[in-house]
Parts: sequence; C-alpha cells; structure tokens
Amino acid sequence: MAQLIKLQDYVSRYETDLYRYPSQFVRLKKQQWEKMKFHWENGGGFSSPEQDEADKEKSSVTRKFMSFFKKKENGETEEIGTPAQGDDDAIELEMNPHTDFASEEELKKHFLDSIFEFQLRWASSTISEKSYVDNSYYYDERLKYLLQRFPDNILVLYFPVFKIKNAPVELEVVLITPTGIWCLSFLEFEEGTAYVGSGDRFWVKKWGDAESRVLNPLISLKRMERIIGQIVEYNGIELPIHKAVVSRNGYIDFPQAPAGCEFIDKRKHEGWFNQQRSSRSPIKGVQLKAAKSILDYCQTTSFKRMHYQHETLKEWNTGVEEDSQ
Repeated sequence: MAQLIKLQDYVSRYETDLYRYPSQFVRLKKQQWEKMKFHWENGGGFSSPEQDEADKEKSSVTRKFMSFFKKKENGETEEIGTPAQGDDDAIELEMNPHTDFASEEELKKHFLDSIFEFQLRWASSTISEKSYVDNSYYYDERLKYLLQRFPDNILVLYFPVFKIKNAPVELEVVLITPTGIWCLSFLEFEEGTAYVGSGDRFWVKKWGDAESRVLNPLISLKRMERIIGQIVEYNGIELPIHKAVVSRNGYIDFPQAPAGCEFIDKRKHEGWFNQQRSSRSPIKGVQLKAAKSILDYCQTTSFKRMHYQHETLKEWNTGVEEDSQ
C-alpha cells in the first residue's frame, strides 16, 4: 500500500517524524497481515509462536505509550483516559472470528480496507492534535485506488493545501516515488468519455451525443509543477518531476499535445500503472528529504486533543498565579 503522508490541510503523523513513520508503517502492516492470515487459516485460533513473540516485543515497547479507548457505536474511537505518547501508533486490527472469508482474496480485501481506515487516522491526527475529517474520504474510490494498489515505497499527498505567500493554494495529487515526483490531475467522469485537448482554458468533453466543457487540467498541473519544482530546487533535491493527466475510464485526444506531459488514458493506464508497481526499490533518503521539504510548506488545520487542552490550560493558570504573586 502507498502511504498517505498528507490529506488536505489535516495534521499528519508523517509531519512530526517523516524518517520514522514510513518504515514503521511497513513493518506493522506486515505483522498484522501475517497475524490476520494465520488467524483465518486456523479458523480463528491462537497466534503462531513467532507472532506471539513479536507481539510481546512490540507490547513491551508500546505499553507505556498506549492510551485507553472505548468503541463508539459507529466504530470510531473515543478517548476516556489520559492519553500518553503514541496512543495509536501501532496498527491493531480486529478480525471477527465468525466472519467467513471464502478465499484469501476476500481476506486481503478486508485487510486492505482496514488498513485504509487506519491510514486516514494517521493522516488526520498526531499524539497531541487532531483534524476533523470529511466523511467522504472514507468512500473516495480514487484515494483507495492510490493507497491500496500502489506499493509501500510511494508517498502520497492528496489535495494538499500549501502556504504560498501567506495564501492557501490547493493542489491535486502528488506521488513521491524513489525515482521521481509525479504531479497528477484526474479527468474521470462517465465511462467511455472522450476529451479533446487544446491550449484553451477549457477542453471539450464528449459522452455519447452529449458535449460539454471541462477546465483544462494542464492549468492545474503547471501550477503544481511550479510549486513543487521551486521547493525541491531550493532544497537542493535531485529528483525529476513528471506531470500527467490521468483518465482511467476515458480517452484523451490531443493532436498537438505539449512536450513534458503524459496523457494516461484508458489505453495507456495499465502500462503506466504496472510500471509504478514494478519498482522494488526501498524508500530512499532523497525521497524522504523531498517529502519533508514539501510537507514543510503545507498548511495544517487542527485542534489539540482534550488532555493536551487541559494541560495547556493548567500551565496557563499556573503562570497567571505566579505572575500575580
């Protein structure tokens, strides 16, 4: 699974320690998949001895960090105790022992959906802060496609909001891979839609006998390329920047397409997608440096968790009392 390091202007775990969380995510995801698969293969039995040992080791490290939570009826979590450091750093997935998965593929789908929700939590909270998450992201097919079908070594920014000259600027999709940075703009409406590209502000959109206009996606891509390019150049990062218009269910016709941009429509998507998935390269230092530099320019809107609000108020009251003496 690709890793969601920034979602909109939500606070993200990756912002706090980018050099820790990517490798931690990969390790914990692997542990949980092995645990869930063993559980399923053994009809809901006990964990394997190797997994028990791994769990004990993980528990000894994380026990002092864990908070107390209770389940809400809607499946979300609610704090009821004093949260400690790293309250939900570990991936803990529950599998109903009475759930009957007919195949390993069904099990994988269940696992990926669980990890997807976990990623949304990491992309909207830290130890001390949270952001309000728009519920639509839990059903966002495009976001699921990016996270569930691309490999672990790809870092994703999904409609991040940048602070540019004190003004917020929302981009579209940025993928940071070990070998380059992709700026993506999606054109996806009805199945089989044809888009006629041009240098004008609008492109022609044709579906059946209907014809309408859509905003030229190159406008957004040029802005993305300019902003990302300036950031990586300023920080001395040598990673090529690619830009592409993606239409997984439609066709793009652009007779005089400009150089330097790829048009990945229904005919080309599978090849491009397999190329991205085929990379076995581990996450690289230059990739993390690029991600860190980009995150530094992102805007974040969040609020302190209740416990930290109380601690801040307590410190403030203490200071007031000391000043009054």
